[in-house]
Amino acid sequence: MTTKLYYLHDPMCSWCWGYRPIWDALQQHLPTSISVEYVAGGLAPDSNSPMPMALQQAIQSHWRTIEKKLGTRFNYDFWTKNQPRRSTYIACRAAIAAHKQGCQISMIDAIQQGYYLRALNPSNKEVLIALATELSQSDVIDFDITKFVEDLTSFDTEKELTRQIRLATELRQQGFPSLVLEVNGIRQQIAVDYSDYQQTLADIIKRVN
Repeated sequence: MTTKLYYLHDPMCSWCWGYRPIWDALQQHLPTSISVEYVAGGLAPDSNSPMPMALQQAIQSHWRTIEKKLGTRFNYDFWTKNQPRRSTYIACRAAIAAHKQGCQISMIDAIQQGYYLRALNPSNKEVLIALATELSQSDVIDFDITKFVEDLTSFDTEKELTRQIRLATELRQQGFPSLVLEVNGIRQQIAVDYSDYQQTLADIIKRVN
């Protein structure tokens, strides 16, 4: 029996950041027979246009909602230190480029912490390269920054992003984050519980068995 859990996300999705502790716990407790595939669905295509003030205020409101409901930390200095843009595809490409070196999760973590805690702007290529450079200087993982920079804008990475965005649509995702379980080719939506991984785990195991 082939079983896969798709995790549909965007590195710059605030609800994905809020879900992060539960998602980490869920992955740690999943049966080894279930493989996990990250699918970067892409919130917003490339853009150099400044984010309209109304949208900035709406996103900050989302942050406050997540903060209140989940206790997630956000650094609101982001909104005064940067020129925000509605542009997340490049962060998705960074995750894909890092995945080529087996470092996707580390890169997503770096993007999320850079964005939400350090008030950095992952819509900027130079910020992503700086975060990747920090990873390459770590003693914990083996990460080639030169290869990452090449892969970030490569044709293969763009092709893979297109595939993942299309796959997210095929999986009928209901926004980010979303979970879809595939058992022997049959796909089922799994409800995302932001407060308890055990309920989600029980649901997955029930569907597998």
